Amino acid sequence: MPAPLQVFVQFFLLALTSFGGPVAQLGYFHERFVQRERWITAEAYADLVGLCQLLPGPSSSQVGMGLGLIRAGWLGGLAAWAGFTLPSVVLMLLAASLLSAHPSWIDGGWVHGLMVAAAVLVLLVPRVWF
Repeated sequence: MPAPLQVFVQFFLLALTSFGGPVAQLGYFHERFVQRERWITAEAYADLVGLCQLLPGPSSSQVGMGLGLIRAGWLGGLAAWAGFTLPSVVLMLLAASLLSAHPSWIDGGWVHGLMVAAAVLVLLVPRVWF
């Protein structure tokens, strides 16, 4: 599999399962790309996170694109962004459209269930590297 496609697939899979905002996403990235896939060392990852925290904007997005760039060049950076960001955008637009069309659904118990499920997923993120 070409490296940019590999980057896209890895980040797309993370996008479908990672909830909790930038700090949680950095934990997911560490677990996946430092510990499991070994794309980058723990020291290089810490340096990348530190650099991205100095830059304006969401550091988790910048770290993701940096990981893609390290793995597969500028196409890898683009693939990381697309794989991680676009699924969230599509889901948010779909949810907004559905809830706008059916405002009574907001009061349903399923929205609370989604929030509880997201909290559980965030708690599963390994916090050892912080």
